[in-house]
Amino acid sequence: MQDKLMEFRGFRVNGFFILLLVLGLVALAITWFVQAVQQQDPMKGLRVAVTVVAAIFLLPGFMAIQPNDSRVLIFFGKYMGVVRDSGFFWTNPLALKKRVSLRVRNFNSKKTKVNEASGSPIEIAAVVVWKVVDSARALFDVDNYTEFVDIQTETAIRALATRYPYDPVEEETLSLRGNPEDIAAELRGEVQARLSVAGVEVIEARITDLSYAPEIAQAMLRRQQAQAVIAARRLIVEAAVTMVQQALNHLKEENIVDLDEEKKAAMVNNMMVVLTGEHGVTPVVNTGTLYS
Repeated sequence: MQDKLMEFRGFRVNGFFILLLVLGLVALAITWFVQAVQQQDPMKGLRVAVTVVAAIFLLPGFMAIQPNDSRVLIFFGKYMGVVRDSGFFWTNPLALKKRVSLRVRNFNSKKTKVNEASGSPIEIAAVVVWKVVDSARALFDVDNYTEFVDIQTETAIRALATRYPYDPVEEETLSLRGNPEDIAAELRGEVQARLSVAGVEVIEARITDLSYAPEIAQAMLRRQQAQAVIAARRLIVEAAVTMVQQALNHLKEENIVDLDEEKKAAMVNNMMVVLTGEHGVTPVVNTGTLYS
């Protein structure tokens, strides 16, 4: 057997031609059998036996192959090629015909607990869409290619989860939750690198379930809520500062009122309270003093 098996086209012929040949042999055997009985000719009886044996010998060579299916031919332990064409064929009747499906399949991984890059325990699961592209390698290079896909996919998911944090630590850092498309491409490459030895092509790989482990889920939820509040307050403050600056510039450019530094500070303070406060502000109208 070759050191590195590669798929190549195996010997096959149209099965209907051989079927006609078998039917012809059967018809010939019947004719000779009738003549042997009538004429009491032992030689014709021998011909009948040989013809019947030949017809029976040809029968195991027939195979019907459906679309997206294949047969790997093995002749006394030697790899003899692969038949991928769909239809009715005949090949070496002494060869074993191992079926290998070429259809697209899904593998849904179990939810796995693993520590992400920051050390927090998370639960992660993924789906991998794959198919066999090299029947010879799938059959001979691994013991069971379907189990091999399952185990290697689980291993790839664990390896990927340990390299990236659940949430981004910095703005440019990839994270499992923040960059789903990039993580999906990374996962596909990770799984493909492990399954190439089995002649398997990974069409798509994507995370389907991602969450913190139950023991830290509540704490992480509070942290996420706090981060969201801080980000929202930061945005409100930045917008308020911009609005105050625009108001002061507009008053100065239009010469509406001349404010000294003390009055500017008071105006800035009042506007910041109004713009950043969480509750509505009650306005106070200054109508002047009672005594001048």
